[in-house]
Amino acid sequence: MSQVGGVSSAQLKSFIERIERLEEEKAAVAEQIREVFGEAKGMGFDIKIIRQVIKIRKMETQERLEQEELLDLYLSALGMGATPPSEAELAAA
Repeated sequence: MSQVGGVSSAQLKSFIERIERLEEEKAAVAEQIREVFGEAKGMGFDIKIIRQVIKIRKMETQERLEQEELLDLYLSALGMGATPPSEAELAAA
């Protein structure tokens, strides 16, 4: 192994080549993901909503529940929150 300034050329080259291969694989996977989103859009699905669902599914349950509670609180404070159904609406359901 040759060394330049205390750095192993072979090791450095190996790391660089591995990273380059992984970057190529990442680009290929990103293209496949774009294709799947395109298919979903072609079937009439809303891509922004699909992205939100994916983000939510990645969250821990407790974190998701906390965010939902805060969102409801903020919307209510702005007069945009869902109002509870009236007794008449409940009886009709």
